[in-house]
Amino acid sequence: MDENGNCVFPRIWLSLSIRAAIFIQKWYRQHQARREMQKRCNWQIFQNLEYASEQDQAELYKFFNDLIKNMPQAAATGNKYHQNSRISILEEDGELVEEAGDIVSTRIELPITKNDIDRLIDVFRKKKGNRLHPKYVAMILREGARCLKQMPNIVMVSTAVSQQVTVCGDLHGKLDDLLVVLYKNGLPSTSNPYVFNGDFVDRGKKGLEVLLLLLSLYLAFPNSVFLNRGNHEDSVMNARYGFSREVESKYPRNYKQLLLLIDEVYRWLPLGSVLNSRVLIVHGGFSDSTSLDLIKSIDRGKYVSILRPPVTDGEPLDKTEWQQIFDIMWSDPQSMQGCKPNTLRGAGVWFGPDVTETFLKRHRLNYVIRSHECKPNGHEFMHDNKVITIFSASNYYAMGSNKGAYMRLNNQLMPHFVQYISAASQTKRLSFRQRMGIVESSALKELAVRMRDHRDELELEFQKCDPDGSGHITISKWCCVMESVTKLGLPWRLLRDKLAPGTDSQSVNYVTTLDLLDTDVIMEAEADGTTVMDALYANKSSLVTIFNIIDADNSGEITLDEFETAIDLLVAHMPGVYSKEEMLEKCRMMDLNGDGKVDLNEFLEAFRLSDLHRKQQQEEDMRRRSTHRTIQNPSDSVTKLANAISKNTAVVEQDIDPTDCEADAVDPK
Repeated sequence: MDENGNCVFPRIWLSLSIRAAIFIQKWYRQHQARREMQKRCNWQIFQNLEYASEQDQAELYKFFNDLIKNMPQAAATGNKYHQNSRISILEEDGELVEEAGDIVSTRIELPITKNDIDRLIDVFRKKKGNRLHPKYVAMILREGARCLKQMPNIVMVSTAVSQQVTVCGDLHGKLDDLLVVLYKNGLPSTSNPYVFNGDFVDRGKKGLEVLLLLLSLYLAFPNSVFLNRGNHEDSVMNARYGFSREVESKYPRNYKQLLLLIDEVYRWLPLGSVLNSRVLIVHGGFSDSTSLDLIKSIDRGKYVSILRPPVTDGEPLDKTEWQQIFDIMWSDPQSMQGCKPNTLRGAGVWFGPDVTETFLKRHRLNYVIRSHECKPNGHEFMHDNKVITIFSASNYYAMGSNKGAYMRLNNQLMPHFVQYISAASQTKRLSFRQRMGIVESSALKELAVRMRDHRDELELEFQKCDPDGSGHITISKWCCVMESVTKLGLPWRLLRDKLAPGTDSQSVNYVTTLDLLDTDVIMEAEADGTTVMDALYANKSSLVTIFNIIDADNSGEITLDEFETAIDLLVAHMPGVYSKEEMLEKCRMMDLNGDGKVDLNEFLEAFRLSDLHRKQQQEEDMRRRSTHRTIQNPSDSVTKLANAISKNTAVVEQDIDPTDCEADAVDPK
């Protein structure tokens, strides 16, 4: 009781309640902030790694471009291999052999009908017994290429009859997402047309099924399905990001013939679409020099690969034309004004709102729809809602990492979005902590694989910072080494606990970082990956193109003088592979008869032997590090982290059920 005889307990209770509420609110806000920081950190890892990987691949384009710039007299013959090898592939039915294993008996005949589409979906969605006979695969590819060849570079799409149209972005081999879209939105028809905006393949495991189903939809509903080319509809990209290996693994006896047919599909895919003469739909974007009139006039059949010089039939290469295609496939919007080279991807440009405004006015457009970038919610507005990004692959980086989306536009061109997550039942069974663990483990695994490319350099730099050999360096030095070696621009301080587990708050035990990179789960993931040079060795046509460009006088032989002119560019764009002196020495070794010249067969054989030697060195390195681990076991914290990564990133393949999804309609803000 107080001096007035009033009870003080209610006031004390109220004061304590307020303090408790403030404490809980503060704790919750801190918890939410940590969660958001963790999500952003994981997202930054995924995105920076993706762009760094594409930057490596874009070096091949820069290498070709610089070769042509410095050896212009050879540009016209740079890709004659492709020219000669593809003259009759659409006119002739190539020999296909029987494949072993679970080939289904499903028959597909031309013309393709809705019943054929239903049968294809039923076959493709199964975990086992999901391979068509190769003759039907070849038939769909060949007929698809023949029909696409008749299309213009920029296709005109109209809602005059349908009153609406659906636009889908990147699918990247995610058949489950494509089936979700068709399940939720219906099959194409006169009243339900679709535009699929490129990047159908690579990264996902069902790229061939996605491509075949899209081509079949196009053949069954030719006036209701429109397919645009993306930067991954390119054999050079496919050799790096998995689609070429996917085709080989599914059709080991026929993959070479099928890949040639796939190249024909790529070269004839339209470069973009225009909806109601008011909305441009392209895969990447544009630059301040992009001209739709010029793009409409390009002979797109020359561009079997966008990363290689085009087939020119002896005519001089128009690099301005080549750059036009590159910019619409590879560019990204930015919030800042202006237009500048896209240094993250290493190709295309970043274009600002002022560039968008000028481009739209010049071409009398309202806005642009593009894809090319994964977004957390499947879509994003930029440049005062005049640039819309649509991305249709959910769970792109990892289970639960992002939503996919497709957009519907009505007759007034008002966009409406549907967001979704495929295989939703797999995430429903998991707690939030478990879902975050899967995303984080996937991000750390991708990052550790990338770091293994620089493993020896990291160890050397760490040791320079640790002259006493204590195994510990300061946090600042650890962060500086990580960034200077990897150049990934990541928040290393936030990642220190994950990449150097078990260390204190004052210093970092860098040995744990190296031990993590040497664990089985990371080394196996590295072995499953493909480097730029792997892709180059696997893609004979790229090597032939390089040979033809270096062979400046078109003699069929490279002289040592011609080789030396080109070697500076090769070393500059593919650093760390071989030095100039090593490459010159290898060229001399290729010259078996001592006449000072190297023919094509000698050139290819030298690369094959170099590739074999490099792989043997990798295997020896893995054995050496494995022996080191048995002598000096990694710490418990490293073992625990490696086991968590292995467990969380394991994938169990199941039949695809398009009804197993979560989808929500989202109105534009």
